[in-house]
Amino acid sequence: MGVLAVYGVENASNFIYYGLHNLQHRGQEGGGIVTFDENGVSHRYRGQGLLSEIFTNGELNHLPGKLGIGSVKYANASKGGLNNVEPLFFRHNSGDFAIAGEGNLVNARQVTEYLERHGSIFQTDTDSELLAHLIKKGTKVDRIVMIVKALNMIEGGFTFVIMTKNRIYACRDKYGIKPLCIGKLGNGYAVSSESCAFEIMGAEFIRDVKPGEIVTLDHHGMRSTMYSQNNCHRMCAMEYIYFARPDSDIDGCNVHAYRKEAGRRLYRECPVEADMVVGVPESSLSAAMGYAEESGIPYEMGLVKHKYVGRTFIQPVQSLRELGVKMKLSPVSSIVKGKRIVLVDDSIVRGTTSLKIVKLLRDAGATEVHVRIASPMMRYTCRYGVDTSTPEELLCSHRTLEEARQAIGADSLGYLSPESTKASCFGCADPCQACFTGEYPTLLYDESVENE
Repeated sequence: MGVLAVYGVENASNFIYYGLHNLQHRGQEGGGIVTFDENGVSHRYRGQGLLSEIFTNGELNHLPGKLGIGSVKYANASKGGLNNVEPLFFRHNSGDFAIAGEGNLVNARQVTEYLERHGSIFQTDTDSELLAHLIKKGTKVDRIVMIVKALNMIEGGFTFVIMTKNRIYACRDKYGIKPLCIGKLGNGYAVSSESCAFEIMGAEFIRDVKPGEIVTLDHHGMRSTMYSQNNCHRMCAMEYIYFARPDSDIDGCNVHAYRKEAGRRLYRECPVEADMVVGVPESSLSAAMGYAEESGIPYEMGLVKHKYVGRTFIQPVQSLRELGVKMKLSPVSSIVKGKRIVLVDDSIVRGTTSLKIVKLLRDAGATEVHVRIASPMMRYTCRYGVDTSTPEELLCSHRTLEEARQAIGADSLGYLSPESTKASCFGCADPCQACFTGEYPTLLYDESVENE
């Protein structure tokens, strides 16, 4: 998912709408916007599908106000439907508020059971509603006190934007697993999952929200509260590898620069003789460029991505992913025919996409297809929001490198090492690689999910 907030700007909903368009890659199942007008009255509109399919009939005109929050929803097979599309809105005697969040709580089941024992009734499957119930448990203290208390009761990788009628709180998990940044927008501020949203909004990047920090935006300006003193810096490696746009800077590291460096290191670790390097559009192109530059093998556009087709990795069910691959890519037959191809991709999750792309290139006349992956072998499920489902679905959870090669039909297969994945990141000294190494930065509460 992607979250975005604007404070202190006329027609805030319009800025949020355009900013969310630059976050559309983070979620394509739904989206929405909530604002408060000058009288403290809330306005909300949300729907399923792409933003261009949701906001079609002047809905932004009915979302007045100088502050608002918005979200795009990441497809998840178990948490679908309009009910789970954020932002969520809550009425309470301490003051109405709205929440949009990203990521995943590893102790959600335990906290939910605790809240239900104390009378809470849940309407959605979202972590945002869980946080709202924790915040609502206190009514006689300042809101920031209750937010601090609530955040210290949850564990995982997450960001939340919380809005009352006169201020916005931007919150990031104490491990820094999920990205969140602050920008200056006119006389006000903007908050976004990625800095790429600021460009279209006309906002100027200020800084990233720190791990364990709450940034408050109101008439006082920008204020910082650290809700946790036990903080570390474990940005999700998959943000750099796959999720984020290449024009985003996350924790001081440009995503394109990271991917290009990963591609260079990939060649050093997994060289091969070939006639051309082909990247899988779009998130693998930077790594393919780096591989080509380091190897001296020409980079060619051997695959073309069809416009208006979403990201197959974040489709909610496997049947849609498989159909999406067929619709998404076409080989350039006159380029690849009779050639030995190095196919560079950012990652392999289930292997379905890789198998079909290798077959596409062979059917187009490629004599050899050598697959190189600009990340390590994904052997473990993600606990922080990447919908990798069960370990059995992961190509490499129970396969050797040779068995994985055979499964996708490649002539050879090579992966970037965890060490080079870490070394490619200039901004985060120790990114989370739990899905590759099985070393999770947080405690794991739900032992019903096996990783080995």
